[in-house]
Amino acid sequence: MKYLHTMVRVHDLDASLKFYVDIFGLVEARRIENEKGRFTLVFLVAPEDTDAFQAGKAPALELTYNWDTEDYGSARNFGHLAYEVDDIYAFCTKLQQAGVTINRPPRDGHMAFVRSPDLISIEILQKGGALPPAEPWSSMANTGVW
Repeated sequence: MKYLHTMVRVHDLDASLKFYVDIFGLVEARRIENEKGRFTLVFLVAPEDTDAFQAGKAPALELTYNWDTEDYGSARNFGHLAYEVDDIYAFCTKLQQAGVTINRPPRDGHMAFVRSPDLISIEILQKGGALPPAEPWSSMANTGVW
């Protein structure tokens, strides 16, 4: 058995790509436009996984955009996506500067949570061991839900 991808439905493909690619830092690895089925699939991967994904050896995040509108609810039944980063403080600062709310700040130097434009919870984990606690993160309160 091999893990292939996680699929999330998105309401606005452009807003989702801005979040996941321009702000979060993933790259588009494949796109499928299905006119008959009236949907677009976009497969996103971490930059270092691009070659492995093309070779069928790395999983992806599949964004599914149905051309006809539909209400998907609050997306809390999904759980979350998880990504590992080299510097959680720098990464969260980058997200925050792009207007993303840090719902659960990385107070412990190890873990943070944000939400996508479609309310998908995303866990951000520090690669290796936790970084030493640092401000403003150490004293930052949680915001909303994740």
